[in-house]
Amino acid sequence: MIVVIDTNVALTMFKPTHRNHALFRAWTSGRFAWAVATDILFEYEEIMTRLGSAAYAAQVMSTVSAISSLRIGSLIHVSPSFFFRTISADRDDDKFADCAITAHTDFIVTSDKHFNVLIGSGYKPQPITPEAFITSHLSGNQT
Repeated sequence: MIVVIDTNVALTMFKPTHRNHALFRAWTSGRFAWAVATDILFEYEEIMTRLGSAAYAAQVMSTVSAISSLRIGSLIHVSPSFFFRTISADRDDDKFADCAITAHTDFIVTSDKHFNVLIGSGYKPQPITPEAFITSHLSGNQT
């Protein structure tokens, strides 16, 4: 399974005490591959620096790099060559949809309602909240 993770979720998944940390644990154990594009990585770093610190952002980016080196295929880096313009309510979210469509992901893990326009749109990646993703795809009860 391949997912794109919106910044609003990525900000919390690295914090061991946050419920979204389950995503980090699942990713590092190979439960899913994480698709990113360069502009998404830049946004993660920018927002983590602004809301946390430059040191925190550097630590997170270093962790992502190390894990992707240790677990080949865990991080899929794509370079979308077409802009689908699917998220008209917030064009800044288009980079996530473009990445998800280009990488043929299954889901965009997000708490942002702007991505709901993808539901039933014909594109494969569908938005899912982190809570629903954890419950539906990462719980121990799944087959």
